[in-house]
Amino acid sequence: MSAAARPQPGFQLTLEALLGPWRIARRITHGDGAQASFEGTASWTAAGQGADYVERGDLVMPGQGRFQAERRYFWSRDLDVFFDDGRFFHRVPAAGGAARHWCAPDQYDARYDFSGWPDWSCLWHVKGPRKDYRLQSVYTRQAA
Repeated sequence: MSAAARPQPGFQLTLEALLGPWRIARRITHGDGAQASFEGTASWTAAGQGADYVERGDLVMPGQGRFQAERRYFWSRDLDVFFDDGRFFHRVPAAGGAARHWCAPDQYDARYDFSGWPDWSCLWHVKGPRKDYRLQSVYTRQAA
């Protein structure tokens, strides 16, 4: 990516910068080494005091096939993310960096990276007695 496409020092993500369509590519690596992937679209659409987030695409799980998958969240203007049932999930750091979510008994730790803006990524490490995986998502802006 050219230096001109990189965010300036002090870059701060805003909800408005996310509005519109994106391509999403995700790799899921389980603790035992098994891998899965997701490819599709993600979109943020202004709604009330924030934006509705919807991702749709194909989840491929080796040995289990290809499935249609969809996920929904609500993002507030201050980058708080809520599950579709209204429960708080986490806050996205506007400059990039760490976020966390505790879902008893599992811990979710994220790292947001906006250094290649407008392309960006998020890496989740999920660890606990029920879950053990890494989930890397890469977002690429689509033409509206």
